[in-house]
Amino acid sequence: MKLQVLDAKGSSIKEISVNKTIWGIEPHQQAMFDSVVAQQSAMRQGTHKTKTRTEVSGGGRKPWRQKGTGRARQGSIRAPQWKGGGIVFGPTPEKNYLKHVNKKVRRLAIKSALSLKTQDKNLVIIDQFGIEQPSTKAMVGVLNNLKVNNEKLLIITTDGDEVNFKSSRNIEKVNIITSAGINIYDLLNAEKLLITEQAVKAIEEVYA
Repeated sequence: MKLQVLDAKGSSIKEISVNKTIWGIEPHQQAMFDSVVAQQSAMRQGTHKTKTRTEVSGGGRKPWRQKGTGRARQGSIRAPQWKGGGIVFGPTPEKNYLKHVNKKVRRLAIKSALSLKTQDKNLVIIDQFGIEQPSTKAMVGVLNNLKVNNEKLLIITTDGDEVNFKSSRNIEKVNIITSAGINIYDLLNAEKLLITEQAVKAIEEVYA
């Protein structure tokens, strides 16, 4: 399986052979769904908290005597049926939202997402950006040349690429991660993928 590689000016300069088991499989919808749910669940802080009737301030005195008033008996103005009373079975920080997904399923989801972008022609491979010093203007120019400037873009590069990280972090709708940090949510959330040739090789070393 071969894919085109572009330069920073947007011109096709060569073709590279890529692993079909990563970039050309039939996308597995269930694996991608389960992995996204698991990732979003892991991101939940779980800091939600409501107070029970024992934790709400006040309500220590019986609001009226037990008998003789004609009204229903009440023991506290902080009982759940009262306005301002405690909450029954409300959320607590102790709840664990983590969902387990097998390693094979996670890997299949990543491969499915990469293959999906490739099949939909939403994958662009660049040999190098050619930016020597951090420059947002220079990065915008490269994205314009590649015709990916008006879409939600995920740039995947390799570790230690500080210049491109700093050049792209202030551009609207652009997210940049390393090949070691690729995840299913970022892959599917982006409309286009822009991957360096070195990052393609790094991904294949891990997922082949």
